[in-house]
Amino acid sequence: MTSDIHRPFGNPSDPREYPLEWIEQHIEEERQSTSLLGEIREIVFGAQDGLVSTLAVVATVAGASNDRSAILVAGLASAMAGVFSMAIGEYMSSKSQREIQTWQIKDEWIEVQERPAEAEAEVAFMFMQEGMDADDAWTASDIIARNPRSLLTTMVSKELGLVADDVAGSPFRGALFMGAAFALGSAVPVLPFFFGHGIGTLAIATTATAAALFTIGAVKSRWTHRSWLGSGLEIVALAATAGVAGYLVGSVLPSILGFDVPV
Repeated sequence: MTSDIHRPFGNPSDPREYPLEWIEQHIEEERQSTSLLGEIREIVFGAQDGLVSTLAVVATVAGASNDRSAILVAGLASAMAGVFSMAIGEYMSSKSQREIQTWQIKDEWIEVQERPAEAEAEVAFMFMQEGMDADDAWTASDIIARNPRSLLTTMVSKELGLVADDVAGSPFRGALFMGAAFALGSAVPVLPFFFGHGIGTLAIATTATAAALFTIGAVKSRWTHRSWLGSGLEIVALAATAGVAGYLVGSVLPSILGFDVPV
């Protein structure tokens, strides 16, 4: 999104030279960007977990048995369980976070209304903690306290690390993104076993998973400002560890426990 109102030429040092319309649009763009990053986090986390956890299950069963049906059942069951678990977990955690934040902001608003001097003193103290001169801190807090809404916003931001008008996002939307991303990610290591079985198919599933994970890591670097290569390889290394561990467990554990598995 690009502002229709352009930044003043030369970035003037006087803040009053910036059009308020441009400032409003600029702030709104940054808030939308922050909201988008939250959704990207849910998508990336869900897809990564779907890829890694399902690959680990598939590798474990493939290591224990060459039965394609068993591998597919295990992979699909893990994928379905993960979709519901991740979606419900994201919904409940987001809903709880939203309720807690709403209660905290309401509690601070009661303090601003009933004990404004205490709230003003807290703001002045927090300014001092940031290194502001004591006289300046008291002056700033006095000016802010003249508007109860500004006092609330400052308290909530500095004391709680929250934004008064922007509590946690929609729990349902977050759950939808998380569940859908997990489902898409978990499909990658399972699909090859619809067409084959054996160590070759597992290698294909592992390679496809690694490619998907690398792509996620590389794309994620756009927002983390890390090296796309390093970000991609980091995720692949973690997934490889899970896959190898799963295959070894599936290969070794049955013989240790004395289980006979179909081959």
